[in-house]
Amino acid sequence: MLDSPPRRQRTIARTAKVSGYGLFGGIDVLLEFCPADPDVGIVFERTDLTSAATIPALIEFVVPQSRCTMIQSPGGSVQVIEHVMAALAGLQIDNCLVRIDAPEPPACDGSSQAFVEALLSADIVEQDASRACVELTETLVVVEDDFVGIGAQPPRKHEYEIGFLLDYGNSPISQQSDSFVITPEVFIQEIANCRTFVLESEVRELQKQGIGKRSTPQNVLVFGDEGIVDNSLRFENECARHKILDCIGDFALLGCDLAGRFVATRSGHRLNHAIIRTLRKQALALNPHQSSFPLPKNRPAPFTPMNAAG
Repeated sequence: MLDSPPRRQRTIARTAKVSGYGLFGGIDVLLEFCPADPDVGIVFERTDLTSAATIPALIEFVVPQSRCTMIQSPGGSVQVIEHVMAALAGLQIDNCLVRIDAPEPPACDGSSQAFVEALLSADIVEQDASRACVELTETLVVVEDDFVGIGAQPPRKHEYEIGFLLDYGNSPISQQSDSFVITPEVFIQEIANCRTFVLESEVRELQKQGIGKRSTPQNVLVFGDEGIVDNSLRFENECARHKILDCIGDFALLGCDLAGRFVATRSGHRLNHAIIRTLRKQALALNPHQSSFPLPKNRPAPFTPMNAAG
């Protein structure tokens, strides 16, 4: 594992806002992207709580939550952060205070597009500090079973590449895949507007659990036996692309840039977190005094990945 040549850190020039309601809980929410100083990283602030809670968007603060990524500090938590994190990471915005007055960001159309548009309108600016980057030098694998896992290899030319193989078996969602070298341009054009999805057969049970009560086929792609319900695809393999979007958001929890080739097979947020925990542990073991890593070194992770090998 190497420290690769750095680029300059980046933030936004002014505040940008996105409003709506949450995908999971359906609560009305206002999200504000605010500029932040170098080495602050991405920090969420819950402004609706009596004592505003700040939670760094780092793997140390991730706690178990079904079907999404959730971070928590002693003062509060924020869930379903992956689409916001993907927008920030995809645009290479490294320092930002994300102020939010509800437990989760707005769902918008189920993709990162609204967040990308807001961030671009705020103008991205370089800062007088270098961005840390970890480059893989050996193969790393985390697995859940023989058919579900993530593998990572060293890059060919210092690139950051993510591929996804999606297979929902005998379901209305076709087998599909894709792979991209992740740059801001590629993210904007090929990934940012790819939406989250669900099987129609799952919807009723999720709503019984209180998940997605205000969601509609306009902010979640719903796949029924006859195809997509009341919507249409933006890409033939939009589901696989959305999974890559989720990977970008989850992998950003490392708190620095990555150089390597990642291929995920039928994986989800739990395995995304597992491979980043493994990378974090390896990076600190090789360089425990790495000051350019904007991560708390003395805080243990809330839980450890299961069935991880590397």
